[in-house]
This record gives sequence, structure tokens and C-alpha cells, in this order.
Amino acid sequence: MIDFLIQSFHIKSMSIYEAGMLICFGASWPFAVMKTYKTKNVKGKSRLFLTLIILGYVFGMINKILNSVDIVFWLYVINLLLVSTDFVFCLMYRNRED
Repeated sequence: MIDFLIQSFHIKSMSIYEAGMLICFGASWPFAVMKTYKTKNVKGKSRLFLTLIILGYVFGMINKILNSVDIVFWLYVINLLLVSTDFVFCLMYRNRED
């Protein structure tokens, strides 16, 4: 299956393991975002932690741009958008009374 995908997308330098990591991380972020949106409660969420995650994704994207842009780049983009959404919700709901 992986060989088929690699040949189908003409992926020569894509890291399957990097893609797997981003898919696993990316699978969890929608749940966190939806929970924050529904409850409007950010108690226990760390803006510093989210900032570091965002920075990590930005550095990953820069690495892809400088070395080899491939489909994994778009996984970074999707993850960055999800975490950034959660960060914005944290800013919006930080002063909300429980």
C-alpha cells in the first residue's frame, strides 16, 4: 500500500515516518478543538505549550521548503491550522467565568 502511494504521488524523498507522526498528531487535534469550542472552557490548557507546538510545525514547514517540498508539507499545514485554531479559542475564552 505504501509503495503504491509513493509511486502514485511520485514521492521520492518523503519520510513515511514523518508523515505517520503528523497523521497521528493531526488525528487528535480536531477533538481538542471541538472540545474547546463546545465547552468554551480552556482551564488546564497552556498557551505556552500550544505556542511551542505551533513553532515546531513552522520549523518543520521551513525545513520542507528549504530541503524538499512534498506531500508531508501539507500535513504540517493542516496540523498548524488545527493547533492555531485551538490557540485562538484559548485566547477568546481565557477570561470566561466558569
